Amino acid sequence: MTVERGAAGPGTGGLELRHLRCFLAVADEGNITRAAARLRITQPAASRTLAALEDALGSRLVDRSTHHLTLTPEGRAFRDKAALAVAAFEDALDAGRSVRRALRLGHAWSAAGAYTTPLLRRWRAAHPDVPLELLRIDDRTAGLARGAVDAALLRGPVGTPGLVTELLHTEARVAAVPADGPLAGRWRLALGDLADQPVALNTVSGTTTPDLWPAENRPTAMITVANTDDWLAAIAASRAVGVTTTATAALHPHPGVAYVPLTDAPPVPVFLARRDGPPSHPALGELCALAHEITGGAGGTGG
Repeated sequence: MTVERGAAGPGTGGLELRHLRCFLAVADEGNITRAAARLRITQPAASRTLAALEDALGSRLVDRSTHHLTLTPEGRAFRDKAALAVAAFEDALDAGRSVRRALRLGHAWSAAGAYTTPLLRRWRAAHPDVPLELLRIDDRTAGLARGAVDAALLRGPVGTPGLVTELLHTEARVAAVPADGPLAGRWRLALGDLADQPVALNTVSGTTTPDLWPAENRPTAMITVANTDDWLAAIAASRAVGVTTTATAALHPHPGVAYVPLTDAPPVPVFLARRDGPPSHPALGELCALAHEITGGAGGTGG
C-alpha cells in the first residue's frame, strides 16, 4: 500500500536514527544536496529519507517552496527533540567505548583563533593517547546540540537549551573589505564607514546582525551566506563588506580580503560549551582546564 505525502502515515515503527540524522543535516544545511554530501549519501536518498520521516510523523517538517529550505513550525519543534534523541544515543554508545577514543571539539568558524595551534600541540604533548579532533560544523552550536561533538568553541550569545558554557576570552571585531577597495588602505574604520555598502551576513553561525549598527545608520543592503568560505568569496569579489573578529584574520588570510580594526564595535565573547549532564568524554575536564590556561580565560559559566 502506498502512503501519500501529508497523510497520517503508518506510524513511527519503521523509523531509525538515520531518519533523524538526515532531518538534522537538512535543518543545518538548508539544502538537501549539501545535507546528502555531509551524510555521504545521494541526494535522492536524502530526499526519500526525509519524506519517509514526514510520512511517519504525519507532519510537514521542511518548507520546500524556496531554494534555501526552511523548517516549518512543526519542524522547528521537532528539531530539538531529534537532536536530544541522537545525542542520547551517541552518549550511550560512548559509555561502552574505550576511554581512548578521540575527543571531538567542534567550531563553526575560526576555531580558537590564534590559540588553535597551541591548544592542539599542548593537548597532543599532554595526552598522546587521546587524539583531539577539531571539526568545523556549520551550524549555530557547531554540532554540539545534536551530539556530533563533545565540546564546541562558540562565539556570541549561546541560547540553545541544554548547553553549559564557560567564557574563555573575548575577541576584538575587525572590518573585512575588498583588498583592492578604498577602505583597505585605512588604518582603522568605524561601523558607519561600512553602512553605505552591502554587508555579508553569515545567518547560520555568524555573530554579525544589522543590530550591530545604530538604528539611524544601519546598512540597507545585505548578502546572506551560510559559511565562512562563501562570506570570504563575497567580500573578495567586491560584492560586500563584512564584520568579523581577529580570529578570522588570524586563521583565514585571503589575498582578496583586507582586515581593518573597528573602533566602535563591541568585542565578541568566545565560549567553550558542552552539553549539560555527565561529560560525554572522560577527558573533557582536562580540555576545559587547558583551554582556560592557554587563553587566560575569564571564567564564568552559563546555560
